Amino acid sequence: MSSPLDKLEPRLIWKHFDAIRQIPRPSKHEEQIAKHVVSWGKSQGFQTTRDGVGNVLVKVPATSGHEKAKVVVLQGHLDMVPEKNSDVTFDFEKDAIQVRVVGDFVYATGTTLGSDNGIGVAAAMAVAEDRGAVHGPLELLFTTDEETGLTGAMQLDPRLLAGRTMLNLDTEEDAALYIGCAGGADTHATVTVTREDALPGTVPVRISVRGLRGGHSGVDIHENRGNALKFLLRTLNAIRQKGIEFGIASISGGSKHNAIPREADAVVRVAATSEGTVQETVAECGRIFKEEFGEIDPNQRLECVTLRSEEGNRKVWIRFDNDRILDALLACPHGVLAMSRAVPGLVETSNNLAVVATEGNTVKIVASSRSSVMPSLKATTEQVGSVFRLGGAEVEQLDGYPGWKPNPNSPVLNTALRVFEREFGAKPAVKAIHAGLECGLIGEKYPGMDMVSLGPQIESPHSPDERVQIPTVEKFYTLLKAILKELA
Repeated sequence: MSSPLDKLEPRLIWKHFDAIRQIPRPSKHEEQIAKHVVSWGKSQGFQTTRDGVGNVLVKVPATSGHEKAKVVVLQGHLDMVPEKNSDVTFDFEKDAIQVRVVGDFVYATGTTLGSDNGIGVAAAMAVAEDRGAVHGPLELLFTTDEETGLTGAMQLDPRLLAGRTMLNLDTEEDAALYIGCAGGADTHATVTVTREDALPGTVPVRISVRGLRGGHSGVDIHENRGNALKFLLRTLNAIRQKGIEFGIASISGGSKHNAIPREADAVVRVAATSEGTVQETVAECGRIFKEEFGEIDPNQRLECVTLRSEEGNRKVWIRFDNDRILDALLACPHGVLAMSRAVPGLVETSNNLAVVATEGNTVKIVASSRSSVMPSLKATTEQVGSVFRLGGAEVEQLDGYPGWKPNPNSPVLNTALRVFEREFGAKPAVKAIHAGLECGLIGEKYPGMDMVSLGPQIESPHSPDERVQIPTVEKFYTLLKAILKELA
C-alpha cells in the first residue's frame, strides 16, 4: 500500500519514519518500536543489544578507510507523547498514526505525529544504511521513556558506550545547534475528598475548555499559550465570586506532564434557578479569555452544557473540599517564572500545571517545573509543593534530571559550525533550550562527553497540531552526514 511519505526526500529517513509511525504503541509504548529497531539492526548485520531498562545500542562499523576514526554516538529516544483531540476516535495501542502531507509539512490527523523523536531515530538508521555516507565507527543509542521522565538515560549503564563524541538528534529547530538545556522535576499531589448528596433542586452542568493549541511545556512555554486547566479554574472561580453555590462532581484536564493542557472539563451541580447566571458567567469568561489569548489561541472554546442527572454526578465534594482544592489549583503557578540573565531570550525557569484527574474520591495533580539554574528549580518545586500542602494534599516530589551546561568551546560544536557554514553558506544559531534533553543525564554518566544537538523544524510537538517541515529534514540529513564525514 502506498504512503503519503513514499516520494519524500531523503527516501531513507522517510522510509524508516513511515515504518515507525505504523507501529501500534501498547502500554509501554516504545517497546514495539524498540523491537523493530533491534530486528532492523540484526538484519543489517550490526551488533545490536538492549540493556536492562530497554535502551537499544546498535554498533555500526566505519565505512572503508575510516576504521581508525573516533567513535561517534548518534542518540535519540524511542517514545513519543501520545496525545489526541477528544473528538477523534483513535487507539494508540492498536492504530497506526495517520499521516498527511500539506504543502511543505507532514501532519498526523487529530493526533500527535511522533516526529519527536521519530525523525531523529529514522535519521540514525538511515545514516547506518546509506551507502553514500562516510563515517567512522558509530554507536546508535536509542533510549526509552524520555517523554515520561528520561528513565532510559537516567538508568543508562556508564560502561555501555565507547564513544565520547555525541550528536543528539532531538532538536526541533532548523538552522540551529543546541549546546545546553534545562533540568526538570515533577510534583505529584493527591487530595482525598469527602462527598455528599447534591442538594435537591440542583442540576448537573459540564463546563468544558476546547480548541487550545497546547504544546510542549518546555519548547512552547515562552509563547504564553493558554492552559485549559487555568481557563477552567478561573471560570469556576468567577462563578464562586458571583455568590453562586455549586458542588463539584469532577475536574479533569491534561494528560502528560510535559504537555500544556489543551482541554479540560468540570462537572458541577448548581441550583436550577442559577443555571442561566452560570451560562452567562461562562460566556463572559469566554470573552475575557478571547481578549487575553485570542492571538495565540484563536480556536479556543468555552462551553457550558446541562447534563442529565445520573449516578456519577449526584455526589459532590463538600464545600470545604471545593474551596481548598480550587484555591490550591488557582495558586499553582503556570508559565514563565524567570528569564535567563546569562543567555538573552532563554527562559530560565517555568512551571506547567499539567494534569488534574478525579478518580472516585481522589484528585490527582501533576505539575512539571523546569530551570537551567538548579537552585531555582529546587525553589520552584518547593513553592509548588507548599501550595498543594496548604490545600491539604499529600505531596510527592520526584527526583529530577540535571540540565546540560553550555560549552561554547566544544570541539564537536566547532566542527558542526564549520560544516554548516560550508554546506549552507550561513552561520547557524547556537542556542540553549528550555526543554529537557537527555544530554544532561548522558553527560553526567559519561564525564567529558562532547555533545551537540541538531534536528529539522518540528512545530507544536506534544499536541495534535505537531508538524515537521519537509525541506528541513533533507537539510538536517545533509548536515548530519557532512558532520560525520568531517569527524571521520
